[in-house]
Amino acid sequence: MKILDNKVAIITGAGSGIGKATATLFAENGAKVVVTDVNEEHGKQVVEDIKTKGGEAIFVKADTSKPEDSERTVNEAVKTFGKLDIAVNNAGISGAQAPIGDYPIDSWDKVIAVNLNGVFYGMRYQLPAMEKNGKGSIINVASILGAVGFAHSAAYVAAKHGVVGLTQNAGIEYAAKGIRVNAVGPGFIKTPLVESSLSKEEYDGLASLHPIGRLGEPEEVAELFVWLASDKASFATGAYYPVDGGYLAK
Repeated sequence: MKILDNKVAIITGAGSGIGKATATLFAENGAKVVVTDVNEEHGKQVVEDIKTKGGEAIFVKADTSKPEDSERTVNEAVKTFGKLDIAVNNAGISGAQAPIGDYPIDSWDKVIAVNLNGVFYGMRYQLPAMEKNGKGSIINVASILGAVGFAHSAAYVAAKHGVVGLTQNAGIEYAAKGIRVNAVGPGFIKTPLVESSLSKEEYDGLASLHPIGRLGEPEEVAELFVWLASDKASFATGAYYPVDGGYLAK
């Protein structure tokens, strides 16, 4: 029996990067996966890849900054697979790079809408669905920047700190109902977005910030998600788990 057999999982932002790695690994571990993304082409490709390997998955095009999309995603999960056991609120954007005194208002609004409001909207509809089962696991993707600052990234840092606080609150509120809620703080991860947007010098500079000497792989983060989603993590809730190559230990 696989560790996530008979579990139904929603993974937002699953068309690429950490979300894609998570959807793939969850399916390999027996979960039925609801893949969501704003990029329909990428999301549907992830679903096809899962099905080719014998897994079960559906795609729902959804923008996490819109509460109605979060509600529709949960409804589709329950309609298709009969229940909801797991949710990974992963979708996020980086936003503009500027000091606070010059930070573009529109970028601030967009980053908060996706990275913080999107997590709240997700949980707002995921939690009632899980209550019907009497148990569940929610994993909110924060960042190392949910614990420390990073110059010129005020919106992202504020949103990710908010995700950690929101997670702690949900962990307290729903522990007695059998629903565990945790946050994960990845360090800088080697995703297509990171690789394409940085020069070699910038990339190497980011890698050097991690004592382990490199950026993380999406699959390394997904492995932690699998554990948190499973019944093996039965005493873990309301917590923040860095997976950061030692970044926060400095």
